[in-house]
Amino acid sequence: MTDSVRILRIHQVRERTGLSRSTIYELVAEGVLPPPVRIGRRTAGWVEAEISDFIRRRIAESRAVPGGAACVR
Repeated sequence: MTDSVRILRIHQVRERTGLSRSTIYELVAEGVLPPPVRIGRRTAGWVEAEISDFIRRRIAESRAVPGGAACVR
């Protein structure tokens, strides 16, 4: 059995979430989005499973709000 963890770089997180770079870092600062992990001296990335969980939570929150796609922070 392989236990693989995939790290996403900022461009991949932007692609997956549809958020801008500045919004991603703003949500990290607010504790809404998981923080990146350091993978090198000048390199960081996000754990794919954590980004997937964030997206699932956003979908669930969106569905729970009467009227649909309200922006929830």
